[in-house]
Amino acid sequence: MTTNSIEPTNRNLYALFRSGFADRLDHPFLVVPHGPTLTYGDVEERAMRMAGALMMMGVASGDHLVVQIDKSPDGVALYLACLRMGVVFVTLNTAYTPDEVAFFLGDAQPKVFVCRPDDAAALQPLADDANADLVTLGVDGDGSLADAVATAPRVVDIVDSDGTDIACMLYTSGTTGRSKGAMLTHDGLAATAKGLHDVWGWQRDDVLLHVLPIFHVHGLFVALHPAMLGGSTVLFHPKFELDATLAALPDATVMMAVPTIYNRLLQSDQFTPEQCASMRVFTSGSAPLAADKHDDFARKSGHVVLNRYGMTEAGIITSSPLDGERPAGTVGFAMPGLELRVVDSDDQPLPEGEPGMVQIKGTTLFAGYWQLPEKTASEFTDDGFFITGDIGRLDSEGRLTLDGRSGDMIISGGFNVYPREVELCINETDGVFESAVVGLPHDDLGEAVTAFVVLDDETSTTAEAIEQALAPQLARFKQPKRYLFVDELPRNAMSKVQKVALRKENAELYSS
Repeated sequence: MTTNSIEPTNRNLYALFRSGFADRLDHPFLVVPHGPTLTYGDVEERAMRMAGALMMMGVASGDHLVVQIDKSPDGVALYLACLRMGVVFVTLNTAYTPDEVAFFLGDAQPKVFVCRPDDAAALQPLADDANADLVTLGVDGDGSLADAVATAPRVVDIVDSDGTDIACMLYTSGTTGRSKGAMLTHDGLAATAKGLHDVWGWQRDDVLLHVLPIFHVHGLFVALHPAMLGGSTVLFHPKFELDATLAALPDATVMMAVPTIYNRLLQSDQFTPEQCASMRVFTSGSAPLAADKHDDFARKSGHVVLNRYGMTEAGIITSSPLDGERPAGTVGFAMPGLELRVVDSDDQPLPEGEPGMVQIKGTTLFAGYWQLPEKTASEFTDDGFFITGDIGRLDSEGRLTLDGRSGDMIISGGFNVYPREVELCINETDGVFESAVVGLPHDDLGEAVTAFVVLDDETSTTAEAIEQALAPQLARFKQPKRYLFVDELPRNAMSKVQKVALRKENAELYSS
């Protein structure tokens, strides 16, 4: 690490961050386009006032606070206030409907629920049902919480933590069943932050271009935590907008994004090596970056994307190296403090190159699922490895390649088909922008391999052309029985394709 900081004795995550920016309180932290530039001192002062306002509402260490708010500097200050107080920060996707929010409030049992001012009327009955106080916070410094902050006392103290206390709770996406609250400790989040800071060679003068939401691991933890450890500046964009992102690139050195964002950049003639001349590293995660897009990115930007692999329960699991080869389609090596293995159905390690279940053990792992001890226990092996649910394979150097989710695996005519393998082949076909492969019910085969394909603009690629391209690459049983051309794939806010929706909407496709 290059923070020139002293490791704090208090293992509260905020104390670790402060050790990184304590001598940079006058340094720009959050730079908002067409808005204010806030220093580290400004944000810390706001966090202390936020903590004071929460304290006046009766919020105390160990309480849960649920937020569903838009991205803003006040949102960051609220998060830091909760860390300082030892309050469990529970952040929700802003796209969740009131019906979905009702479940989360009932499950999380928060002391306070913070929402957007415009949503208060619709969400007040849900907060009442959950016995939670509802307050509001907007992007322009408005709302009842902002009003309370104006007269709140400053909470200077940082609550002591032994590191095992729960800092945050994030709900898994719930694409395969009931959403689960993953409890993340101060120690676990700190281990991920320090690991990323080291592996990605974070520099004191780095400038992070931040275009992600901050209600999930990628935008909140992976992006902001290393920046705070380095006391670095963050170009804090409310959301991804192509023109604004392109304009900001010359002022940045680090960018973290999802493949969808990189695909959009690749479509712009303004995305050039000259525009990216100041950049030190681009990282990609939350969804796989297709091999052809990986190569296109290197050609158009002059940079090789650094792929990484993570999940809510473990933070970042693997990362491609900062210095060294980053082969397309791979996601790198296990992070410091994590042990990774690929195993068969009996939890026995598999030889290199053979696909199996990815399992991990280490300091960054979550403490369990909220109020679900049996579910938590079922996700771990007898020797303490967490079962990720991902299928992958290791090469001779220990580098991981992901082949998909075990729940996505298709059994067609008695043969196992891993959708990711098929998608990679389709995506490399001329004229294809992206694809998603699922298994749909079929009377003879059990499941029929089916591809949903998004074409590049102004292309006339046909199903026959894709079939011809796949024929020499894949065994016949792996090749899709049907190709359905769509304008876009359904995604959640983390850009993950919602294959459950594709299966549900097309369940009768092969019915006779």
